[in-house]
Amino acid sequence: MSVLQRYFGQEILRAVLFVLLALLVLTSFFDLMAELGSVTKEGYRIQHAFMYIGLTLPGKAYDLMPIAVLIGSIYVLAQFAANSEFTIMRAASMSSWKAAQILMRIALVFIALTFLLGEVIAPKSEKFAKALKADAQGGPLTQEFRSGMWTKDLIRADGLNGAVLGVRFLNVTKVSQNRELLGVKIYEFDKDFQLIRQINAAKGEYVRSHVWKLSTVVETSFPKNIASEDILAANTQKLESKELISEITPNILSVLFIEPDRMSAYELSSYTQHLAENKQSTKRYDMAFWKKLTYPVSILVMMALALPFAYLHARDGGISLRIFSGIMLGMVFYLVNSLFSHLGLINTWPPLLTALFPSFIFSLLAFSGLRYVERN
Repeated sequence: MSVLQRYFGQEILRAVLFVLLALLVLTSFFDLMAELGSVTKEGYRIQHAFMYIGLTLPGKAYDLMPIAVLIGSIYVLAQFAANSEFTIMRAASMSSWKAAQILMRIALVFIALTFLLGEVIAPKSEKFAKALKADAQGGPLTQEFRSGMWTKDLIRADGLNGAVLGVRFLNVTKVSQNRELLGVKIYEFDKDFQLIRQINAAKGEYVRSHVWKLSTVVETSFPKNIASEDILAANTQKLESKELISEITPNILSVLFIEPDRMSAYELSSYTQHLAENKQSTKRYDMAFWKKLTYPVSILVMMALALPFAYLHARDGGISLRIFSGIMLGMVFYLVNSLFSHLGLINTWPPLLTALFPSFIFSLLAFSGLRYVERN
């Protein structure tokens, strides 16, 4: 590693971590103020709110990393320019291309850190945060509607791989922290969408691969072509337990605990495949998947946006204003990136192009800025 590479790396790393810490403290303070409204003397208490905010920090760090990289890099490069250090480096034969290479190598470190946060740490900590809050409040771990959580599955001849016989809709009132299903209702339909079976169970426990054990079961079967007035034709039986073979697993259910933007790319890919197999809309999860894969690219864009600030000189005046302009540019990038995600869902744009378009536009802007400062 060259002396310049080490010097750039140490200064930028120190500045970026300081900025990231400051942003985390600021955002966490406002989140804590919002959480205080949910604090009670019993159940969800102040210590739970602090723990909840702490567990959501990796997700916030993942979101704020590009902005922290931009602000930290701009600060360091502007300092180099103000102290004429960058001018000396250029006089010592360091070209713009060489400076860009140095910054791109440093960016790889932040890309790796961002990937680690987004793929490993943040999804797990977010699940723990949701479970902690739900357990303290005594409510369900996840509840998409007032009636509970809903998901869909296919009914196959041999349980998993045979011919499709129909569809199954699963409704769960509550999911405990150990992934037990409470208040289970299952509605099974044949290929003509006629109701053939309804199953109510007090509890469902995952016992082995793709097998759930239902306890305290009430199963009602409906003969085909039953007349609407012939209610007595339905057959109802009570069972202590019943095994259910399903493609739905705890891993699939776990992705419903958090928002798609907080899932890992692996979880998004698995759940998207499950939705596609059940002929459900995957647009929201496709967008989140490609955004997750392309989000680290924004680190490179932020580094590229910061490079032109190394060419500023103290005698030109207005350096603070220009640094502030660069910071605002980073904020605009963050907002545009989020905006395009929503526009892509509304207008059904290709997810990959939607995820990459903001980075592409701002990369062109960074290149134009570098060309401008070099010529002037």
